[in-house]
Amino acid sequence: MSNQQTYNVAVVGATGAVGRKMLETLEKRQFPINELKLLSSKRSAGKTLTYNNQTYTVEEATPESFEGIDIALFSAGGGVSKKFAPEAVKRGAVVVDNTSAYRMDGNVPLVVPEVNEADIKDHKGIIANPNCSTIQMVAALQPLKAKYGLKRIIVSTYQAVSGSGAEAIEELKTQTEDFLNGDDMKAELLPVKGEDKHYPIAFNALPQIDVFTDNGYTFEEMKMINETKKIMHDETINVAATCVRLPVFTSHAESVYVELDDTPSVEEIKTLLASSDGVTLQDKPEEQIYPTPLAAAGLPDVFVGRIRKDLNQENGYHMWIVSDNLLKGAAWNSVQIAESLVKNHWL
Repeated sequence: MSNQQTYNVAVVGATGAVGRKMLETLEKRQFPINELKLLSSKRSAGKTLTYNNQTYTVEEATPESFEGIDIALFSAGGGVSKKFAPEAVKRGAVVVDNTSAYRMDGNVPLVVPEVNEADIKDHKGIIANPNCSTIQMVAALQPLKAKYGLKRIIVSTYQAVSGSGAEAIEELKTQTEDFLNGDDMKAELLPVKGEDKHYPIAFNALPQIDVFTDNGYTFEEMKMINETKKIMHDETINVAATCVRLPVFTSHAESVYVELDDTPSVEEIKTLLASSDGVTLQDKPEEQIYPTPLAAAGLPDVFVGRIRKDLNQENGYHMWIVSDNLLKGAAWNSVQIAESLVKNHWL
């Protein structure tokens, strides 16, 4: 172990919900770190965080912060990534970016390691981590696509508030207390902080995640549509998405309908998914066994259940997909990419 090569790693956005999960995941995986640098905005600089029983002071990110860094994990918002990712690359770092800044850039690989790990080697300094709701869906559907061919996906998501950050978690807690105490609920954050209108999330469901585009779909929905095609290297798949925020703290759930080229039995699909990397099958309806957001929280896998044939469409299937949006949907997927860079000598 002592002869293992080690790397200088920076975590940008270290104090945020995903940044903290990245640190937890790096520690859990015993990632071979030589020097660790924790970076953030000016507002969060000076805070302290613990890693491997050592206390680190968070520094304000500057271009010079990336001198000598080998791998930089970014999760501090698209604006920060646009500003600092090129600076990190210029100084020799490989960036794994967890924002939407570079996902649809033609020169940047968009990677879910279970689906398209080989794309990593084509990086030009930046690798993009997909949207959390896209990651869990493609991880579950790629085995089906590879074996049976995939024509169409219709997905409705049930997304946790942690996808909007730590502030949204606090807002849900406060609104829940206010509602139960008979007080008025204050809504200042959801569905979108920068929009004019805000609605309570407690005891509610908001059919808007991110802002609306000209075609009536939200950015979150368009991310799922476009990213799925890019990750799966297939522009011909028909994808439609409806993304909904629910009063759940952690883990996104998705109801997914797919049409395949072939017509496998439900048992064949279950057997395939049960043996697929990063996927855990939880599907025994007779025993009420199926994935739930609470049970998935804190676990790295993508959980799949409720697999059944469509009653009218011979090649149509329905399933329920759940995963921790902060882990597989963000931190764990990013660390997996970093592990792949090291393992395959793709730095």
